[in-house]
Amino acid sequence: MCAVTTTPQRTVPPLVLITGPEGILAERALSSILTEVRVTVPDIEVVRLEAAGYEPGSLVVHTSPSLFGGEKAVVVQDLDEAPDELQSDLLAFLAAPEPDITLVVTHKSGQRGKKVLDTLKKGGARVIDCPAVKSDRDKSDFAANEFRAARRRATPDAVRALIEAVGKDLRELSAACQQLISDTTGVIDEALVEKYHGGKVEATGFRVADAAVAGNTGEALRLLRHAIATGVDPVPIVAVLAQQLRQLVRVGQAGRGRSADVARDLGMAPWQVDKARRALSGWDAEALGRSIQAVAAADFEVKGGGRDPVYAVERAILTITRERQGGPRR
Repeated sequence: MCAVTTTPQRTVPPLVLITGPEGILAERALSSILTEVRVTVPDIEVVRLEAAGYEPGSLVVHTSPSLFGGEKAVVVQDLDEAPDELQSDLLAFLAAPEPDITLVVTHKSGQRGKKVLDTLKKGGARVIDCPAVKSDRDKSDFAANEFRAARRRATPDAVRALIEAVGKDLRELSAACQQLISDTTGVIDEALVEKYHGGKVEATGFRVADAAVAGNTGEALRLLRHAIATGVDPVPIVAVLAQQLRQLVRVGQAGRGRSADVARDLGMAPWQVDKARRALSGWDAEALGRSIQAVAAADFEVKGGGRDPVYAVERAILTITRERQGGPRR
């Protein structure tokens, strides 16, 4: 009997819209779409058009039928920056699309290009959302998924430490995850993260804040002076102090309940809720309020409102540890 070969069924529709401001997610979505297209059309030609530098008529040229045949994937990037000419060309194409063209459009945010967006959706486009990843909860989920996709186990404390060290930017967080995945073996724990990323500015700020909120004056001042000596600016340290105190207030006001439920309601990660609950011992609302006021004053001074930024941070730390300990107030 002769073997019967079957052609893989096309799974990507002719129109695809990738929307949302998170660049790394949009890049991955685009890469995934092109990989999926190549399953059925391995030699497909990919044409990329940048909206910002678009030359009128370029889309028409690239989507016109070729004498030599063949399918194309035309990627229009950043529709939200598109000039009127590109929008007009896209609407003309969508009114009479060519059968051998897969059109992929990316759009970060805003109202520019809305008519094209609406037309794509009405035309049955596959819509892939890439929302901004801002909350620590979402960043924790992102990091955990990075490790899970690589079939590596990372402890919750390791994920927490990684968010504290490099969690400001999702692209940097992704790179940090990939470095740990490629450079290490076995379980990824907090000690491993500390080894690779413990010297980052954000990590230093969190260690200072943890010591201060715990009422450990000597350790908080030691970590602060070490950070300053190694070139860390006082501004991000004050920012972390403020963040930690605000989280204590929010978690304290949320009351009891499962950490996961409170975290979801507050836009935090469950480990942050657990950490805040442990730290709340020894605090009351009035003491937290005075500490937040002290940090706000330090924030003003380190951003140019005072003569000695380091002393301003030290004074805020002394206020926090004194309030935490319930000692004499001045």
